[in-house]
Amino acid sequence: MTETRGYGIMNHSFDHFAPLVKEEIGGRRQGVLISMDTGQTTAYSLGQLEDRGVMFLGPGVQVYEGMIVGEHNRENDLTVNVTRAKHATNVRSATKDQTVTLKEPRKMSLEDSLAYLNDDEYCEITPKSVRMRKKILEKGERERSQRRGNKVSK
Repeated sequence: MTETRGYGIMNHSFDHFAPLVKEEIGGRRQGVLISMDTGQTTAYSLGQLEDRGVMFLGPGVQVYEGMIVGEHNRENDLTVNVTRAKHATNVRSATKDQTVTLKEPRKMSLEDSLAYLNDDEYCEITPKSVRMRKKILEKGERERSQRRGNKVSK
């Protein structure tokens, strides 16, 4: 449903019975965009990151380090800064300060979030929001854990 944005058509024909395959089925192929800083998201930073993937949040949302903020176009996870603000300068130009037009963020329900998660991710549920995050919040710790190849047990 997410790949076709609700316009997909599915057809099914039975072929044959086969023995059970003991492999992992499902999961997602794309990586995620992970926040590297704590603060509020800005339209400026989200506009810079739109070509990297689909965002789950809009501007003005409180985020923290390790929180999943979007889906990466590629297979690897990418740590991004969604709290970066535009620096003000003394020089003004009529064409320089254009308004940022953002794509609509993908809204994830609780069921969508739970189906989206990989083994190294958690889903946080509060009365006001449903958030996804990495099990290990700090970037350096996540990289060390990947290098060691250890299972995450936090």
